[in-house]
Amino acid sequence: MDQTILQRIASGEKAAVQECIARYAGLIWSLTRRMALNGADAEDAVQEIFVEIWRNAPRFDPGVASETAFVAMIARRRLIDRRRRMSRRRDRAALEETATPATGGGRVELGEEASIASRAMEELSLEQQRVLRLSLLQGLSHEKIANATGLPLGTVKTHARRGLLRIRELLSRDRVSRPEVNP
Repeated sequence: MDQTILQRIASGEKAAVQECIARYAGLIWSLTRRMALNGADAEDAVQEIFVEIWRNAPRFDPGVASETAFVAMIARRRLIDRRRRMSRRRDRAALEETATPATGGGRVELGEEASIASRAMEELSLEQQRVLRLSLLQGLSHEKIANATGLPLGTVKTHARRGLLRIRELLSRDRVSRPEVNP
């Protein structure tokens, strides 16, 4: 009985590694693009997946699943893990940005404006808040927000525009009611 590519990799056959790349690169790239990774992230993900496949080659059992299913399962798991890590980094970065204390001369004023903007944000509808947070804190485009929330693209754009206009209105109202102090 002929050995599969993964069994040959597990036994140390160097030519099997190239065969593995040739046979499964299309599948792995397809899964990577489907997870909306592109550019350097996609290349890194594909490389990670192949390393993981080679590490796990000894665990492959043709009696349990096909080689293609085994490769796809590993690729899918790595892509999900990668997406979660990226999401955690974005969330952590957003928290660090909002949690930075205002210190120093000009930064106190910036801190006051940030708290005023934060209060203004709380006066928006929940959907407007959600759309603006995804846009401003996580840097998502309107299209990605629509995909993430399930809202129509036009609705996302409307929430973003109306929310920003309302914040601008609230901020200008606050500036008018707050007298400027000259040192």
